[in-house]
Amino acid sequence: MLRQLRHDVWATERLVAHCRQLSTAQLELTVPGTYGTIRRTLAHIVTSDEGYLTRLLGALLHDPPFRLDHEVTLDEAAAHLAHVKDGVERLFGGGELDADRLLRDTPLRRPGDPRFEMNAWAPLTQFVHHGSDHRAQIGTILGANGLTTPDLQVWPYAMELGASREAKETR
Repeated sequence: MLRQLRHDVWATERLVAHCRQLSTAQLELTVPGTYGTIRRTLAHIVTSDEGYLTRLLGALLHDPPFRLDHEVTLDEAAAHLAHVKDGVERLFGGGELDADRLLRDTPLRRPGDPRFEMNAWAPLTQFVHHGSDHRAQIGTILGANGLTTPDLQVWPYAMELGASREAKETR
């Protein structure tokens, strides 16, 4: 699971870096069936990741928490992505993570909101699914508008880490 979350953060970092090449107008592109604009979707990915980690860790990653209460810039999203990266390492830094551990509440719950209990595997799995889904939506927006899309698959990540490579033939 640690490798999956690390890949997820890596893919979002790569996408943010790719999007830095876009104009302000291009960052506001969207297509029907996606979350929203490229910029807004990137911010949504990062705020959600922080939320999942806050629930899993039982503590805020930083105060105040990252919210979508204003027009978030790529620089803000990237800065908060650093908190996500740190939170992933903290989550797994204490040894084996019990995926069946019951999470009883989150520091992000607002007064008056219902309390949800869940096993740790649920937000862990959602972290990966959610990021992949929304990064694919951004890829759809880019492609539909004739713009290049970055390769965010596991393969280039594994190759970058040396975990996948072309085998050298020995004769």
